[in-house]
Amino acid sequence: MTSIGILGALGRMGQSIASAAPELGAKVAGGIDVCGSVQGPYETAIDLANASEVLGDLSSPDALQLHLDAATEGGTPILIGTTGLTEAHHKAIESAAAKVAVLQSANMSLGVSLLAHLVREAASRLGPEWDIEILEMHHRHKVDAPSGTALLLGRAAAEGRGAADLDRFDRMSKTGARETGSIGYASLRGGSVAGDHQVIFAAEHERIELGHRAESRDIFARGAVRAALWLAGKPAGRYAMTDVLGLE
Repeated sequence: MTSIGILGALGRMGQSIASAAPELGAKVAGGIDVCGSVQGPYETAIDLANASEVLGDLSSPDALQLHLDAATEGGTPILIGTTGLTEAHHKAIESAAAKVAVLQSANMSLGVSLLAHLVREAASRLGPEWDIEILEMHHRHKVDAPSGTALLLGRAAAEGRGAADLDRFDRMSKTGARETGSIGYASLRGGSVAGDHQVIFAAEHERIELGHRAESRDIFARGAVRAALWLAGKPAGRYAMTDVLGLE
C-alpha cells in the first residue's frame, strides 16, 4: 500500500485524508502539525518525508516552503492542497518541481477538476461577446475570497481564451459598464456550505451555466488520496488534477 505522510494532520482536510486513505488502498505513514508529531515518531517534515512515498501538504501558506524543502531533500513527491498561495509560493513550487513530482490544486475534488476542464473548453469555443461570471458560496468560517476554486475556474476560462489578465474582483469601487472579455467574481458566505461553484457564460438572449456542488468535505479527501496514489513514483515535474483524470 502506498504510504502518505500528512502535513497539517490536525486540520479538517488532514483528518479527512487519514480517514479516507485505508478505504482507497493507501496507508498513513504519519502526520505532523505545528505542535509536532501527531501520528508516528516523526518530529519534523524531513523525518516524515523520509518515511513516506508521497507527502500531502494541507497546512498553511506560511509552512509551504519548509514542506517543499523537506520533499526535495527526501526526494519525495508532494501533493499540495493549501489555498491562499501567492506568486512567490507558485515560484517556489516551480523550483521544487525541477527536483521532485509536485501536484498542486486549490481543489482536490475530481468533479471540480472535470468542471475546470469543461470551462476551459467552453471558453476556447465561445467568443468575447460571452461574458463570464463566477459565483461561489462557502461556509461562514472561510477566510479567503474569492475561493481558491473560483480562481482555479477563472484561470481555466482565461486559458481557454488565451489571455491572462481578465480577472475583475472589485465592482464596488469601480462602477460602470462591464468590460468586454473580462471575468467577474462574486462570493457568498454563510451557514455550513461545503462549497458551491457556478460558472456562467452569458450572451445576448442565452446563457450557459456549468457548476458543481460539494455536499460533503469527504469528496476533497477522497480526491486527494486518489491524486496521492497517482503521484507516488512519478518523475520530477509539475502536475495537476487533470493529469490524474487523464484529461491532459
